Amino acid sequence: MTPYDFALDRELWRWVPDDVSLYVTRLRYAPLPVTVDMAVHVSDADNVVAGAANVLAVSPIVTAYACTAGSFVKGMAGEAALVAAMQAAGAPAAVTTSGSMLAALKHLGVHRVATVTPYTADLTIGLTSYLMEAGLEVVATSGLGLTSKIWAVPYEQTAELVRSTNVAEAEAIVISCTNLPTYDLIAPLEAELQKPVVTANQVTMWAALRVAGRKAVGPGQRLLEA
Repeated sequence: MTPYDFALDRELWRWVPDDVSLYVTRLRYAPLPVTVDMAVHVSDADNVVAGAANVLAVSPIVTAYACTAGSFVKGMAGEAALVAAMQAAGAPAAVTTSGSMLAALKHLGVHRVATVTPYTADLTIGLTSYLMEAGLEVVATSGLGLTSKIWAVPYEQTAELVRSTNVAEAEAIVISCTNLPTYDLIAPLEAELQKPVVTANQVTMWAALRVAGRKAVGPGQRLLEA
């Protein structure tokens, strides 16, 4: 289940093994820029229940709420409420992007992170607050200040932001937003920076596939090999 402006269905499929099917549905549209208001809209419980119900006919093993901002905007309690809403709709198991991010960082043994986002300052601060609530230390952060067409950000722009945000204290780099392309950046940046680079779509698919008893596909990506 993705926000209504999601444009990276094909990227999600790249983490999926050949014998696993992925069914994507979108949350109810609203004419909003990518701001806190939009994050609140796409995290509305009734909206999420309806979205999860859209895919029940195909009997999914797990339902994933694939939006970082929507799953951190109301803190850890809000993330838990999203999981509960999907399960209330009939999902046998459910994960969210932000919850999956915490699980991935714990799996990697990471406690201090630098964060890179495409967001405006308010949402970037919201991510920091969520990670700190979970007991993580955010040692550096930066954002692109975008409110639309995040899917169009070129790889090199994201890579340069990661390089400029990376500091020695950071044990890993967190790249937020499921609408920001990252698949082909992860392994090269990890080799260059010599630390894990975890991204929104990566952790979502990693966590969902783990629930399904499968491994995500991503050659050279540390999270998937840990």
